[in-house]
Amino acid sequence: MRLIIGIVVVVACVMGGYAGVGGHFIVLWQPMEFLIILGAAIGAFVIGNTGPVIKGTLGSFGTLFKGPKYKKAAYVELLAMQFSLYKLVQSKGILALEQHIENPHESTLFNRFPLFAKDHHAVEFVCDYLRMVTLGSNNVHEMEALMDEELETHHQEQHRIVAAVQALADGTPALGIVAAVLGVIHTMGAISEPPEVLGHMIGGALVGTFFGVFVAYGFFAPFAQSLGNIYQAESKYFQCLKAGMLAHISGQVPVMAIEFARKALLSEDRPTFAEVDAATSNMPAAT
Repeated sequence: MRLIIGIVVVVACVMGGYAGVGGHFIVLWQPMEFLIILGAAIGAFVIGNTGPVIKGTLGSFGTLFKGPKYKKAAYVELLAMQFSLYKLVQSKGILALEQHIENPHESTLFNRFPLFAKDHHAVEFVCDYLRMVTLGSNNVHEMEALMDEELETHHQEQHRIVAAVQALADGTPALGIVAAVLGVIHTMGAISEPPEVLGHMIGGALVGTFFGVFVAYGFFAPFAQSLGNIYQAESKYFQCLKAGMLAHISGQVPVMAIEFARKALLSEDRPTFAEVDAATSNMPAAT
């Protein structure tokens, strides 16, 4: 909804302002100019990016419309899942985790938290590091360094998509100038035409510059910024997991471990201590 409102405001203000000064919309309809600019932009995008980045960028437009996939309810559930996990270790020992981390899709513990269970990357993140703990790795600093490396790699993969969209924004105005220059060249080839014909042709050529700047700063650049904000917000889900697991490995009791995890969240998504306590107080013991 936020994205649609923004698009409507951009288009309405630009076109409304143009109409307000008596502009003629028929002049703006220059399909060949649009073909030159958008076609060249797509070609440059394909040249400058790898297959996974191209695929990820196409998929990111769905992310733009949906916004961050983690809401407050997802974080409450995540904290409750961690509490249940660490409580199991506290009561039955670290080896009790093996049945859950080796077969996460069949885990009765994970499946009690459906939002977490259907997130493949989050489940894999938890299982990988807890598996290391069951194998004897309990050095908090080494685990933190490894987690940071993995999260940084994930961040870089997302940043490539943001950079690809930003590159579209940076290059489209220049391609608009290319289209405008070609339009002027075409106009010069018809210099013998009467002024009203030349005026229409020059106006059509200038539409290329307008369109290139318009789509760059009205759409592509805001899309890139929005994607960056969404990815940054979603990264807090994994930061929450990281903080909770490190606190657990360092010997904190479950209630303190999830408090460490809760503090890693952004303020607009962070549940209160009371909300987390309510979600975990009547939770049945994991097996």
